[in-house]
Amino acid sequence: MKIYNTFTKTKEDFQPINPPNVTMYMCGPTVYNYFHIGNARSFVMADIVRRYLEFKGFNVKFIMNITDVDDNIIKKANEEKKSTTDVASFYTEAFFEDVKRLKIKTASVYPKATLHISEMIEVIKELEKKGFAYNVNGNVFYDVSKFSSYGKLSGKNTEDLESGARVDVNEEKKNPLDFALWKKVKESEPSWDSPWGKGRPGWHIECSAMSIKHLGKSIDIHAGGNDLIFPHHENEIAQSEACFEQKFVKYWLHFGFLNIQNEKMSKSLGNFFTAREVLDKYSAEAIRLFFAQTNYGGPLNFSDELLNSAQKGYEKILNLAEKIEREINLNTRSEIIPDFDVKKYYSDFEKVMDDDFNSPQAAAVIFDFIRAANKIIAENNNIDSIFYQGLKQFLKNTAENVLGIIHFGDLANALNPNIDNEQIEMLIKKRDIAKKEKNFALADQIRTELSNLGVILQDSKTGTTFKKIILK
Repeated sequence: MKIYNTFTKTKEDFQPINPPNVTMYMCGPTVYNYFHIGNARSFVMADIVRRYLEFKGFNVKFIMNITDVDDNIIKKANEEKKSTTDVASFYTEAFFEDVKRLKIKTASVYPKATLHISEMIEVIKELEKKGFAYNVNGNVFYDVSKFSSYGKLSGKNTEDLESGARVDVNEEKKNPLDFALWKKVKESEPSWDSPWGKGRPGWHIECSAMSIKHLGKSIDIHAGGNDLIFPHHENEIAQSEACFEQKFVKYWLHFGFLNIQNEKMSKSLGNFFTAREVLDKYSAEAIRLFFAQTNYGGPLNFSDELLNSAQKGYEKILNLAEKIEREINLNTRSEIIPDFDVKKYYSDFEKVMDDDFNSPQAAAVIFDFIRAANKIIAENNNIDSIFYQGLKQFLKNTAENVLGIIHFGDLANALNPNIDNEQIEMLIKKRDIAKKEKNFALADQIRTELSNLGVILQDSKTGTTFKKIILK
């Protein structure tokens, strides 16, 4: 296995610190809003990385933090005239709802910043003791000048950074690049007792403290979006390595931006869709396939056209999965067991995923498998169900367990057996009217709602027909 390491800018052989155990930390949400579909890309791709490591036989301890004290949370609380606790609790619950809908595996631990204040204080105290931190009237800053290799992850030069236009001016700092470890209490803000007086932690110290608490002083993989390389991850390195005098992270893994018309999607630009808005239009499997079909580190343009294409791809997998389940349920015993080299597809899948989690090629292997399987099924009648067992096992091991783009466990419940054909026809007519009126959002929504009920629409020049997925 090879992984592209942001730190070395090269692909490296993956050799965990303590095999077969792997420690992996993923920067999670700051809970002041619903997370957007760009965040979802990072969360889903980290999930696929974790799943593939488990597929390879590693025992993965996966940590995703919850930042529940932050400037944005305080701002949101003031705007809504609520407590920061209420805001954070509401959006934390929303986060868990949305990651569940995206079929993301539950983390080993979801540590919350507010429950790790004492660990943060201990790290800051040690940094102050070693001369890497200084206190100015209750505000504690990290002294970047004392960490000689600052900038080694991002490749940024400290002299260039100091003269950069984006550097905030703060008269309390010795150096413009110094960053806050502890912030002195302000009126109506949450605060905790500390050796420097009441206050709250800075953002960067949170991840260092929570990572160390749950995974140890040195970890295998630290993942997050490209936008976190500087300053967040750079500052994590500076804090952690200054404090414990050992390498903090072995492999840094970063996920590319999701763009709207080639511009980064972000809350600050206002050009974003929340994950739950997109999940209301498309299945989780289609969204995951959409993400998987582009290399995790590169940019990806968001469009309904691409998501509709992914939805159709998902339906191809779904069609074969439904056929497999029906044939297994029939339990046909026959002499006809077609010669089908499933091992070849396992080998192809593993080969591409071993090359820096090449999910686009892995998805291509799965679709090659589906085409080959469908060809054999079309050419043979009365096939022994053992053939379908092999097909199912391959799709479960790869498409389900690694990419998460099909879920056999959901198929039995995909169709409401009481759904009325007249109701389906009525919705199809409503969809046709929406399309004529160019209300494509409504048309897509109807298609997705029917798909979720186990009704697959098939458009043609002569009109729209439907079929029900009936498994039992």
